[in-house]
Amino acid sequence: MTSPSPHNRSRRSDDKDEDDPVELMISRTGCAELHYAVQECMAERQDWRACQSHVRAFKACMLDHQKTRMEELRKRRMPTAETTPS
Repeated sequence: MTSPSPHNRSRRSDDKDEDDPVELMISRTGCAELHYAVQECMAERQDWRACQSHVRAFKACMLDHQKTRMEELRKRRMPTAETTPS
């Protein structure tokens, strides 16, 4: 008897309430496919050194998201010229 693959991303309908919080966070960044590519490479190659191109792409995506998010937060905190008294 074969155990199910840990890299199978399909969900059963009764698993919806048990979503992995890390996967949910990554999916919100727009980098999920790159994350899955790293996981698949690691599962296939069993050697993180062989997956560095995938790791670098995922890292770049996450850094881009972080930079964008920080800019959005800065804009919200900084008062605009219209709202500051003269």
